Amino acid sequence: MLTQIINGRIFTPQGWLNEGSVLMRDGKILEVTNCDLALIGARLIDAKGMYIVPGFVCMHAHGGGGHDFTECTEEAFRSIINAHLGHGATSFYPTISSSPFEKLHQAAQVCEQLMAEPDSPVLGLHIEGPYLNKKMAGEQFADQVKEIDGQEYRELVESTRCIRRWDASPELPGALEFASYLREKGILAAVSHTEAEYDGIRAAYEAGFTHAAHFYNAMPGFHKRREYKYEGTVESVYLTDGMTIELIADGIHLPSTILKLAYKLKGVEHTCLVTDALSCAATEDKEINDPRYIIEDGVCKLADRSSLAGSIATMDVLVRTMVKAGIPLGDALRMASETPARIMGVYDRKGSLQKDKDADILIMDKELNIRAVWQAGKLVQENFLNYK
Repeated sequence: MLTQIINGRIFTPQGWLNEGSVLMRDGKILEVTNCDLALIGARLIDAKGMYIVPGFVCMHAHGGGGHDFTECTEEAFRSIINAHLGHGATSFYPTISSSPFEKLHQAAQVCEQLMAEPDSPVLGLHIEGPYLNKKMAGEQFADQVKEIDGQEYRELVESTRCIRRWDASPELPGALEFASYLREKGILAAVSHTEAEYDGIRAAYEAGFTHAAHFYNAMPGFHKRREYKYEGTVESVYLTDGMTIELIADGIHLPSTILKLAYKLKGVEHTCLVTDALSCAATEDKEINDPRYIIEDGVCKLADRSSLAGSIATMDVLVRTMVKAGIPLGDALRMASETPARIMGVYDRKGSLQKDKDADILIMDKELNIRAVWQAGKLVQENFLNYK
């Protein structure tokens, strides 16, 4: 059935369209037009002056809705994805944290199964670790990190077609060969939990590490060793033209000044927003069943409060946080949709409101709350009938 959304501010790659409509049918966008006349036979949606924007691309989240992807079950995967869908994440890359390879194989099987479904929001698997620098891995990963094993990762990659991203510490022995192999397979390699300095980051980028996970977190900045000063991973990534970054813009992992600095130095085209969300995200339950962690101040921390352990944010929170930090709304939206779609190689069908792309569409109110969500043309949430 033809659906027409009218009476809203439409965000397009060319900017805001104040009078127009979005037409969709059979899961695709038929047209984004400057005409808002109602079409005969179309189901008419009145956006009531709100924002009509592209669905968000969630490329780094560990859980939500009370579940974690490491459960490696279909029920857990569906529960997490459905929970985040209600907050605008219409495309999803489930993230598996450092785990035994037996579990990674299980997660890949579930991911492949969901990806095979028509119009699935699941676009591929994201693996974080277990090839991480133990000194930078943190307590939550300390017992799961290991040395890089070429036979091990090749067996996993070649046994499945769902892996789209893999994070590792580039200073580990074998890491550059690992990144080169991933690049050959079309898999995004990201630096993560690293203490690499400039020469290491340059070598990593040339080998295939083109992205920096949760930028500023689990990596050093400018520092001293004895009387001498050294650039950290942060400055090295800034200086590496072409390397993209992701920000946990939950308002807690990074202050607004750093969000603005990253935006200023790397730009919209090289910066995307991620939740790095844990199981407590997108749920009313703010308790975590693990004595090592606590939920406090809207974030997950180690129980001794020595470090942050993860986010409980959703994609809409990230956009609101960036706007509060002084970033223009259009740029914040691009960092949640267009840029991650480009980084993950799916911009031909995701990340913007354009003809023939998937009908992943959101309506957000003036406070940037989600009021309606269409995923591949299917209305999965509607909460604006009483909006004025």
